[in-house]
Amino acid sequence: MVSKKTLYIVRHGKSAWDYENISDIDRPLKLRGIRNAYEMARRLKIDCNIPEVFISSPANRAFHTASIFINVYELSYSKLQIDKRLYGGGTDKIFNLIHSQPSSVSKLMIFGHNPDFSELARTFAKKPFIELPTCGIAIFDFQCSDWKQIGKSNMKNEYYDFPKKES
Repeated sequence: MVSKKTLYIVRHGKSAWDYENISDIDRPLKLRGIRNAYEMARRLKIDCNIPEVFISSPANRAFHTASIFINVYELSYSKLQIDKRLYGGGTDKIFNLIHSQPSSVSKLMIFGHNPDFSELARTFAKKPFIELPTCGIAIFDFQCSDWKQIGKSNMKNEYYDFPKKES
């Protein structure tokens, strides 16, 4: 039986560059990034777009963005996983992560970084776009029963949203 898989690709919110002598992985969100994460999570919640599994990069800014989504959705933090493959490892590692998800999961949300996330979204996109902006979300529906089967050929719907998007 063929079912549907939905992949939510969420780029972290706007990060702060105000801190000297901290590593990239520890860079926090700016206030604007925090506000945008709340706004984007609320938009998806209104449409009842609530995934079953949330996986974040270990970077502070991505994890904070994911935490905001968990809070807005009023879910347990047990739903949130951290995976280093989402931090600068390239799209091959991200595909490995996605493909490793159990077929029982139908909705997966991942939180991470550019350029990898824009490149990943372009892999599936039928509508052209250049870059996923900070706190931007690309959602793809695939007609398949296993995460290993997702691809452009069975992608049925795509949706993009970002904080400055006009209605």
